[in-house]
Amino acid sequence: MGKLMRENPDMAALAMEKLRAAGLRPTRQRIELAAHLFAGPDRHVTAESLHDEVVVSGIKVSLATVYNTLHQFTEAGLLRQVVVDAARGYFDTNTGNHQHFFLEDEGTLIDIPGDTITVAGVPTAPPGLCVDRVDVVVRVKRA
Repeated sequence: MGKLMRENPDMAALAMEKLRAAGLRPTRQRIELAAHLFAGPDRHVTAESLHDEVVVSGIKVSLATVYNTLHQFTEAGLLRQVVVDAARGYFDTNTGNHQHFFLEDEGTLIDIPGDTITVAGVPTAPPGLCVDRVDVVVRVKRA
């Protein structure tokens, strides 16, 4: 039994329900990571930041497992991946329609509500394809 399941069975049960609803088998490590990700308000994490968070809380998990789990959660629709450049990607617990501000100096993403930005001139997709969504990352800095 994992640390979270022993110390906070209600949070573990909610994480298990979320995983099952997404069609994922609720393994101990998935439950532990899901509970950390979805326990509070929506947020943006990197694999490294989530790994650091769970290790500090006493959970033993490899960085590779965190990466794999985040990608599994994204494929299952529990997370949305936001790529800000070739070297940096974030995982967003808010999978609804919205865009992002990115504070480059701080490496921080801030949600832009979905109805406050309009994207014009989106090209027609090639035959047999359709546009799924358009991601906008607005780079900002402190004034």
